Amino acid sequence: GTMELAEKVLNGLRICKPRRRFLLILFTTILVVRGKVNFRNLCRYSQVSEKTYARQFTKPFEFVDFNRQLINQTFGLKSERVIAFDPTFVPKAGKHTFGKDRFWNGVKSRAEKGLEVSCLAVVDIFHNQGLTLSVRQTLPKEEFHSSARPQESEVDETLIDQYLDHIRSARPFLASCEQYLCVDGGLARIKLIDGVCALELHVIGKLRCDANMRYLYDGPKRPGRGRRKTYGDKVDWQDLTRLEYVGCDEGVELYTQVLNHVHFKRDLRVVLLLIRREGKEPSYVLLFSTDVELDPWKIYRYYKARFQVEFIFRDAKQFTGLCDCQARSRQRLDFHFNASLTTLNLAKSEQLIAQGTDPMVCSMTSVKAQYFNQHYLDRIISIFGLDPTWVKNHPEYQFLRNYGKIAA
Repeated sequence: GTMELAEKVLNGLRICKPRRRFLLILFTTILVVRGKVNFRNLCRYSQVSEKTYARQFTKPFEFVDFNRQLINQTFGLKSERVIAFDPTFVPKAGKHTFGKDRFWNGVKSRAEKGLEVSCLAVVDIFHNQGLTLSVRQTLPKEEFHSSARPQESEVDETLIDQYLDHIRSARPFLASCEQYLCVDGGLARIKLIDGVCALELHVIGKLRCDANMRYLYDGPKRPGRGRRKTYGDKVDWQDLTRLEYVGCDEGVELYTQVLNHVHFKRDLRVVLLLIRREGKEPSYVLLFSTDVELDPWKIYRYYKARFQVEFIFRDAKQFTGLCDCQARSRQRLDFHFNASLTTLNLAKSEQLIAQGTDPMVCSMTSVKAQYFNQHYLDRIISIFGLDPTWVKNHPEYQFLRNYGKIAA
């Protein structure tokens, strides 16, 4: 049966019956809907009126709590995993939507008017799948710094403050095995790194290819008085002789060393990935971890796993209507973004639990097809007054339920 997982988790939370019923209808309907996931379209595919959707969207719900339970049910409590954090751009027309401002749109590689949401996801390394833990809308500059308008150079800083605030609020919900926070190169700023380390988490990220770093000095002490020399020469990234060779993975060579980052004012475990391609100059990428003891292979694997958060955004935008909200108020937008990503979680969890242990494949096209077919068959059964037991026991019933699914 569909949505058993959602029922199981909701029964463990303290909410009233009508609310629980509404949430189950909402999660199912988002997966049934063809077209935009807005109030008007949702009411076409369910027995709930447009007004009820709008009203229920203003009431708060502990989505983080719900997602946490869901992640525990899917990945267990002990697997190897990382946390991935990333913001994404949500295009928005109109002038009265809460949170509209200029944000970076990675698709167009420029800042545009719209909304932004940041997502904190838990990625299971073995299954290579990510589930959202917490999502939050980025506030516009005026809201976040309601004091005098900040200078342009400070705008980025206020964003980093907000991202940190988001990570801080989700910190109590993290399990003991979720110690490493992976961020993309644009977020590897001193303020973010210091803030995350203060929360007793470690950061894994990407450095600029011209990062100013220096070797740690371990040579003989100079004669005479005074403290020992701490740092050696500046690192020349073209010269790999002083880095330690780790190994090779599909044409990518790994070199590592513990180095000091001048601007971050801390020692980092740096992993240099040397990429050799036919007929091209070899290029390199610099990954780092604030945990200097971490195995270089793990840094490489964990940073690659970060990319699962991009797939979460892709699927939420394509299949669960992340960008479709017709409401404009802060509470309703917040509820919409959360509902969209939590529904995606439920769809993926159901598939992952059903598949067992293999490296898992999730096809959202198949999930949506199956939910729609199920919904449509139920409508036919109820309108024609058929006997549901007879229909569901018919050998061709499963064929109809799976009609249009992609064979994974």
